[in-house]
Amino acid sequence: MAITDWPAGERPRERLLQLGAGKLSDAELLALFLRVGVKGKSAVDLARELLLEFGSLTRLCCAPVDDFTTFPGMGLAKYAQLQAVMELARRALREELSSGSMFDSPDTVSDWLRLKLSQLEHEVFMVLLLNARHQLIDAVELFRGTLTQTSVYPREVVKLALKSNAAAVILAHNHPSGATEPSSADQRLTSTLKHALATIDVQVLDHFIVAGNAAPVSFARLGLL
Repeated sequence: MAITDWPAGERPRERLLQLGAGKLSDAELLALFLRVGVKGKSAVDLARELLLEFGSLTRLCCAPVDDFTTFPGMGLAKYAQLQAVMELARRALREELSSGSMFDSPDTVSDWLRLKLSQLEHEVFMVLLLNARHQLIDAVELFRGTLTQTSVYPREVVKLALKSNAAAVILAHNHPSGATEPSSADQRLTSTLKHALATIDVQVLDHFIVAGNAAPVSFARLGLL
């Protein structure tokens, strides 16, 4: 049965307009993005199959183009549209970070980092540079690969902070393995960078670990700063 044949109160578009987007399931939201199904399947049926195939909404949105387009009914046009939606979400969150204090929007920081880093297959280390009002100046990816005290150079972080005239920073890196617990190496690295930045009066506000679909882990909330 086509979605247009469903009772009005069960159609995703009507439910969104009546109740708000937050009340819809992942499958219903994805169905609105897809707009139409394929032969014998409604858009909601297709959305459910996509979520089952990829395991989660995040994995679907971050799937490589070859994996996405091999699914029946999904082509390059849909892939391009989905990536555009993801980039719009990242940019909207970044605008919010740039316009307000980081202390006013900790969840926005967490959400933006998860969108940016959660599905990368390699480790990256990022520095979010903040002004005196704790608004975002820039977010810079400094290092890639296995992150240790020998691969993340404190002098490069200090140099970046000075160049940007930053008053504070938030550090972030991802764990492609999916492990969310800060390792002893993570804690040593954070301590080293905190002391190096203190020499130029730059405060480390937090260090986030992003791992898969889990909420990013905050060193500040764990009392590790």
